[in-house]
Amino acid sequence: MRAVWYERTGPLREVLQHGERPLPEPAPGEVRVRLEASGVNPADIYRRAGTSYANEWPLIIPHSDGAGVVEALGEGAPAELMGQRV
Repeated sequence: MRAVWYERTGPLREVLQHGERPLPEPAPGEVRVRLEASGVNPADIYRRAGTSYANEWPLIIPHSDGAGVVEALGEGAPAELMGQRV
């Protein structure tokens, strides 16, 4: 999948990277959404800049707001969610 990510906090031009990342598989009870629109939330900016809470993971793909279609289900996720707009 195409993505933008960072592995440390700091100024946008110094820390953001973009390219291909492995397509994640949904964990039990989760779904994977194929994004059709994605927005930048102020919380994403604060976290990347390091002015908010610490990074919980070594690699962050910033994304708080988005819309798309459920394209994969994790074990136990309701089957009726497949193909739903979210």
